Amino acid sequence: MKHFKAPKESIGYLDAEAAATMIAMTADVAIVLDDRGVIIDCAFHNEDLARGLPGSQEWIGRFWVDTVTTESRPKVEEMLADALSVAGSRWRQLNHPSGGSVDVPLLYSATRIGPDRIVAVGRDLRPMAELQQRLVEAQNSMERDYSRFRQVEMRYRLLFELSPDSLAIVEAGNLRIVDANPAARQRFETVGRKVVGRSFLDWFDEAGAESVQLLLSGVRAAGRGDNVRAHLADGGPDVLVSASLVRQDNATLFLVRVASTSEETAGLPKLKSKLLKIIENAPDAIVVTGYEGDILTANAAFLELVHLTTEEQARGQPLDRWLGRPGIDLEVLTSNLKRHGSVRLFGTTLRAEFGAPVEVEVSAVSVMNGGRPCHGFAIRNISRRLTAEPGSRELPRSVEQLKELVGRVSLKDLVRETTDLIERRCIEAALELTGDNRASAAEMLGLSRQSLYIKLRRYGLAALEVGDN
Repeated sequence: MKHFKAPKESIGYLDAEAAATMIAMTADVAIVLDDRGVIIDCAFHNEDLARGLPGSQEWIGRFWVDTVTTESRPKVEEMLADALSVAGSRWRQLNHPSGGSVDVPLLYSATRIGPDRIVAVGRDLRPMAELQQRLVEAQNSMERDYSRFRQVEMRYRLLFELSPDSLAIVEAGNLRIVDANPAARQRFETVGRKVVGRSFLDWFDEAGAESVQLLLSGVRAAGRGDNVRAHLADGGPDVLVSASLVRQDNATLFLVRVASTSEETAGLPKLKSKLLKIIENAPDAIVVTGYEGDILTANAAFLELVHLTTEEQARGQPLDRWLGRPGIDLEVLTSNLKRHGSVRLFGTTLRAEFGAPVEVEVSAVSVMNGGRPCHGFAIRNISRRLTAEPGSRELPRSVEQLKELVGRVSLKDLVRETTDLIERRCIEAALELTGDNRASAAEMLGLSRQSLYIKLRRYGLAALEVGDN
């Protein structure tokens, strides 16, 4: 309903003051104009809007068209023409200059209230514009995430489909096959019997099904499990079965790989495969990292030392998240690997996810892999190693012994027990370990760079400051 049914009877007693109050209260801004479009009076119910419009206090006496931006001028002229010729104009958005980079949008409607008077009422659109902007940003973010997830899904789906191994997605609750790749369907589908929907245990004979069920139970409980050998049903060959735990939409699934024993060992000589098995089960932690120090693979001993359940939790993480002081010890190790190719018995600490740090010795080697070097680290826990006199430390007598202490004992502790000669040897050893990097050497010794430079001059090593890193 556009008009009151009986305005004279319902609000006929309304005087000019009451009408002005009502108009000002029902709009964020109300403007009274003459028939030429000159502002006679104006009122702002929204004080924040008045502050956001520079010069709004001087609107009276100006043409309404002069208070809006250039693209809004034709709209003002159309609204004035409509207001004078008909009962009122439709709502139109007008923009007022704010003095900044963003104009102030208002939604106006104008109507004639007398032979030469027009009232324009406006609503502040800034809250709506902000909501629309947030909606657009949220929509763009969702589109980017969806596109990224779609690309990731496409890549992994492609790997799943093209893998030569038999792969299957299995529900953890009932061991029903949810999906299988072409290799699995080609191997296990028979006439009239599809792979998807069947029980995964149907692929194996009775003894093999029991072994596979134990494997899946262990993976579900611990997150990992050793490969098991099982015999396929209907007189099929022996196969090796491995599984990983996958969570999706609050459902627990298994990604299961089935490979024949010949496929598993075809790429490696028998002795090499035994060596890999020994490394995987070695009592010392073995870690392989990329060129930048991110973990590629780790054996069970390392996972036990740092209190992780599965190798996936460590893969892709920087090794110095657990090894030594972040940004120092691993940098020293990798810099020496780049120069010499190997490091032996480097003393540092290993921090577990839940527990106190333990002392370890690290030996490392750098090898080429696919045209880029990767680093292998052997980490031995020496926290339980017995010493000749517990609680005491023999004063180092040689530079080699000093190198073993640098990085494990701060310079202040060494100075209390040693002479100026020992202090000089420590500085020289630190500079050698860091490849003459003064900043790393100072941090390793527990000194500021200024203090290190003072000691360099004190011991006649000031010439080493030339070309400081």
